[in-house]
Amino acid sequence: MPYRLLALVGVVCIAIAFFLPAWWVSLKAPNYPEHTFPDGVRIHFHVDGVRNGCTLRASKEILEKEALDCVHEMDTINHFVGMFPIASGGPVEKVFAPFLFSFLGLLALGFAIPGRRLRLAVLGAGFAVIASWMSYAMFMPGGAALLGKGYISAMVESLGRGENETGADATENPIIKQLRESLARSGIQVGDQPIAKPAEGATKGELLDILRKTFEKGQPASLTEAAPAWTGSGLQLFAWHYEKSLGRWFNEPERNGRLVRIMTGVAYLLYAAVLIAMAAFLWFARDARSPWFWTLVLVPMILPIAFVIEYSGWLWWYGHSLNAMGAFTLKPFMPTVLGDGKVAQFSTHSYPSTGFAVMCAGAAALAVSALMRRNAIHAEETKEG
Repeated sequence: MPYRLLALVGVVCIAIAFFLPAWWVSLKAPNYPEHTFPDGVRIHFHVDGVRNGCTLRASKEILEKEALDCVHEMDTINHFVGMFPIASGGPVEKVFAPFLFSFLGLLALGFAIPGRRLRLAVLGAGFAVIASWMSYAMFMPGGAALLGKGYISAMVESLGRGENETGADATENPIIKQLRESLARSGIQVGDQPIAKPAEGATKGELLDILRKTFEKGQPASLTEAAPAWTGSGLQLFAWHYEKSLGRWFNEPERNGRLVRIMTGVAYLLYAAVLIAMAAFLWFARDARSPWFWTLVLVPMILPIAFVIEYSGWLWWYGHSLNAMGAFTLKPFMPTVLGDGKVAQFSTHSYPSTGFAVMCAGAAALAVSALMRRNAIHAEETKEG
């Protein structure tokens, strides 16, 4: 039937949207001239991380060997007004994104499958695979290797490049800079350890190795307690990276530790909620005539709406969690969700990208599929009556 084909289109759209940028944001200002930043300081929001939106320019006047790192550039801009780094937003959603998208796709697939037995068999097997994958990735040693490469790559990129993070740049006091360099020559590291820059086309294993080494270098030395060991579980990686992101500009261990504990608790709750939801939807799928059966298509259908709500919520958090350690003081504000805005001397631009368009296309396909199936059932009931 046509409605089954449309439901399958919705499944494909959900899968494709996972790999595409869902939204983009750009900052423009006079001190970021167009010939250097033709698209402004631009970043792309994916569902599992934030990527650089600046591309390599082909110019006779300017020689570039690699694209400008606009994620780091935007973090640098934001920290002057007390905003946390971009990587500190949505940590739980990003690490759970592959499991949640697989779950939504499986629900839409279940809606399209004819026959009670086949539908329950496919859903049951699919839920078991997702639950096993999620459990191993989050809690087992080395489980982070089962997370997406995009997520791991975004983690590495968000950590910066060492010197930029310690303040050892051209604006630093010359005496402090000379002292820092003297200590470095003596083998004493001041500030964060620089992380290795991943090679072009680095594998996921190589990226994880960079994160492991950064984790191990950053553990505080203690005469009485052993430093935490690297296990490589998804939960450990998520919690460590979140804490490091929060403290990247604003070193407040007590406040940051509280946020890490909250988000870790949310991760456990979401893990349990997904397992409970699997059991519930398996029950809902038993009877195609039940009103609960329609949740199999309604839940994945609201994906674009859920994304906008989630995105808006985290933007609100960024604008209302300003740190007093910022160089400039701003009143709490709501960053631009959609359209153009202005913050200080910066013009802001925030718009949907290809991934969001694919989400909407998938939602439309599922909505038409649900409507067609409803009309077919109504026609059949009318005929029987």
